[in-house]
Amino acid sequence: MTIEAIAALEAGVTTAVSAPHAGTQTTGTFNSLLDSIEQLNGQLQANDQAVQNIALGETDNLHQVMMTMERTRLEFELALQVRNKALEAYQELMRMQV
Repeated sequence: MTIEAIAALEAGVTTAVSAPHAGTQTTGTFNSLLDSIEQLNGQLQANDQAVQNIALGETDNLHQVMMTMERTRLEFELALQVRNKALEAYQELMRMQV
């Protein structure tokens, strides 16, 4: 598989993921959850770039990069716990007898 084919697949996945969010009318809670996930993803990508800049010697502010990475790690753990609680609630609903 060529790099162009992989890039085309990746572009298709991105379009498929972002299309439902843009075209449907959902509740405010769901939209805020999606926005939070997108923001967390942006922070993770920014952290990757900051670590790369440290490794290349383009920046020397290691302290700030480490603080930002720790903040993002904590936000990721919070998002993971929210997901776990939502999954537990869904499973509890599925176990209820009607």
